[in-house]
Amino acid sequence: MRGDTSNPASTTPRQFLDELARTQRKRLAGAAACGVLAGASTTALLVGLAWLVDQLIVQGQSLRSLSGVFSLLVVLVVLRACMQWGQETLGIEASLRIRQRVRRRLLEQLAALGPLWLTRHQSGALATQVVEHVDALEGYFARFHPQLRIVVVLPLLIACVVGALDYVVVIFLLLAAPLIPFFMALVGMGAERLNREQFGAISRLSAHFVDRVRGMSTLQLFGQTEQARRDVWYATDEYRRLSMKTLRLAFLSSAVLEFFASVAIAVVAMYVGFGLLGYIDYGPASSLTLFSGLAVLLLAPEFFQPLRTLSQHYHDRAAALGAAESLVYLLDQPRKAAGPANTPGTGALFELVDVEIGHDDESVLREVSLVLESGDVVALTGASGSGKSSLLALLAGFMAPRGGECRRCPHVQMAWLDQSPCLLQGSLADNLALADPEAGPEAMREALNQAGLGELLETLPQGLETPLGERGVGLSGGQAQRLALARIYLSAAPLVLLDEPTANLDAETEAFVVEALGRWASAGRTLVIATHHPHVRSIASRHWHCAHQRLEEIAP
Repeated sequence: MRGDTSNPASTTPRQFLDELARTQRKRLAGAAACGVLAGASTTALLVGLAWLVDQLIVQGQSLRSLSGVFSLLVVLVVLRACMQWGQETLGIEASLRIRQRVRRRLLEQLAALGPLWLTRHQSGALATQVVEHVDALEGYFARFHPQLRIVVVLPLLIACVVGALDYVVVIFLLLAAPLIPFFMALVGMGAERLNREQFGAISRLSAHFVDRVRGMSTLQLFGQTEQARRDVWYATDEYRRLSMKTLRLAFLSSAVLEFFASVAIAVVAMYVGFGLLGYIDYGPASSLTLFSGLAVLLLAPEFFQPLRTLSQHYHDRAAALGAAESLVYLLDQPRKAAGPANTPGTGALFELVDVEIGHDDESVLREVSLVLESGDVVALTGASGSGKSSLLALLAGFMAPRGGECRRCPHVQMAWLDQSPCLLQGSLADNLALADPEAGPEAMREALNQAGLGELLETLPQGLETPLGERGVGLSGGQAQRLALARIYLSAAPLVLLDEPTANLDAETEAFVVEALGRWASAGRTLVIATHHPHVRSIASRHWHCAHQRLEEIAP
């Protein structure tokens, strides 16, 4: 059997965005409805204003007699403000919930892909996807998506009102309106491509910068800091140029769209002006009044306003599609099966039957059959690249077999220790809490004592709250390894997998690690230790050796 789980057919970026929009359908529909109501309030307000001017100037009505109309206009202004607030609030809330949902999916996907997959990808690029690319979805759902619904309803509503006043003006507006979506589509194709390139550039820049920061000590050692600075500058300059190209396209598209809208409004203004002066006598022009002429002139910009607003937010769509492409790629990565449903025999933690282990299309171990029982202490030996780490990763559930059958005891607790322990930026307590979040200060101090860090703890003014830098900056290599040992003490996991735990350690720390392994073995823990150290092999009850893509057990 194969370890890759079959994912559903890959989704396109547009399908991905539509799927996310459906999760917040009610809020997005509410935002669009508020936008339509705000536009309707504006339409009623402008018509009322035109009627008010006509009554004051042409009909000679007094301000006192029109006080009711003034009150109605004030109500419309307040209603319009409330609807705009509702549109913005609902859109932002929907966008926030969608981005939280996407981030959860991404983190779950990264956890399911496992450490081996993560080691083959740059952490800076992945961090950019989880942070920057997800944030790029904000404008699409908060502004563009509701506006896309508004632009379908509101111009038609305004066209109906204008048509009731003068059908010739409606013809002008309807002839000019398609030009804006047409140019939006042309601009959108170029903007989408530029945004994809921009997101790719920022991912490379993030990964480039993180790699240089992590390797700063090595760069200083070999005198390459100036070259690294130039490399970062060139990468930053590439991102700057792509950003400026995107901005130029956005400004150019806005100028073109504003031009066509302005021309259409100018044509309406000329028609109204010549009609009122009596130079146009066909159609409804001869019956134009101050009220009808002023009303259609005020409504003409409002007819185009939803389209202009949509064009202003069109770059949000391009940015979202560019970000969605990278997010879909990550979410569509095939997950590795954590383990089959079959369970091993009584007393066994793992049972492998004719298992093939490998990466991509390359096998490192074939026809592996073994049984790991509770309480075993296994020394795993072999040359570098022979498959020791891959076998440990299979037992840990970090990868799946390429073939054969892997039976795992369900719900077995496991601890992992390698030659480069994972230490996070935070306090000593924060790093110990990774093993047992419920552990109290006394349990943490006992674990540190067992790991030989009790004396160090006593010399630290802040004790367990002493801060550590990323990857254990502030501790020596031996102290970092002992802190990792303390975490295993704290976890009390019955199964411990160790990958070269004594490599690159000084003699004192190496002896302490071997002594700790012996204590764990005496306590009944199951140990599988990839090692070349003869003292480690001396405490093992079983010996597995990897060679020539085969695993054989050597009698102790």
